[in-house]
Amino acid sequence: MKEGREKIAILGCGWLGLPLAQSLLSKGYEVKGSTTSESKLDVLKNAGISPFQIQLEEKQIIGNIVDFLNETDVLVIDIPPGLRREVSTSLEMTFVNKVKTLIPFIEKSGIQKVVFVSSTSVYGDSFPIVEITEETKPNPDTESGKQLVIAESLLQSNSHFKTTVIRFGGLLGDDRHPVKFLAGRTNVENPDAPVNMIHREDCIGIIEKSLEFARDDNWEWNQTFNAVVPQHPTRKAYYHKKAKILNLPLPIFAEDLVSKGKIVSSEKVGTILGYTFKNNI
Repeated sequence: MKEGREKIAILGCGWLGLPLAQSLLSKGYEVKGSTTSESKLDVLKNAGISPFQIQLEEKQIIGNIVDFLNETDVLVIDIPPGLRREVSTSLEMTFVNKVKTLIPFIEKSGIQKVVFVSSTSVYGDSFPIVEITEETKPNPDTESGKQLVIAESLLQSNSHFKTTVIRFGGLLGDDRHPVKFLAGRTNVENPDAPVNMIHREDCIGIIEKSLEFARDDNWEWNQTFNAVVPQHPTRKAYYHKKAKILNLPLPIFAEDLVSKGKIVSSEKVGTILGYTFKNNI
């Protein structure tokens, strides 16, 4: 990384964005962070983050987005789509429209590098189950996945800046594990599907690793990375094991249904970024 304080703006200081900002601060970066909640501004400020209250809407941005983006080396966009599975893409493009509203402000700011936090949901699930790489054409089967694909394309095709997309798998953390939502449930689908998970610490590590290349003019920034731990036990084996460890009721899987899924390869984060995963699942 080039000497001096790199200036990073993180749009969305939530479950991932806030600890990312704190980690970047500890490494000498200057960090601006946004939140939609006024009550969280003091949390950001007390952490040493320059706080901004910003709300992206479909036709406008509420808050001082100009100053937030001004004099920034890299913008990290970490705003989840938050869309219901049953909403039709043709009827409601809420997340895509928010990104469309944001893009002109990025263009005017002069920012050259963007990191867009995406999801492996852009690939969808299939039978038979196959391995997925970054070369695999996205085929999302959820509304959020569909809109993420469009948002990725809008950002990466823009000629004013370059965007690196990082597609994270299921997110894990000390305070977050999907088994808590499955515990005791019945007729849980896809017992034989592989899991594709990643710990928050590795999410932060991979984003930080990509930022190390931000000042390297010889490095191609406009890239896409899958990011999941390279371990893929079946859903049934994995969630039963975790439920027992956490002393939770076992989820009951629908054994009579065909399992659909995918095995996401994250080999590229090792070969291109040189990143080694720190956490198992």
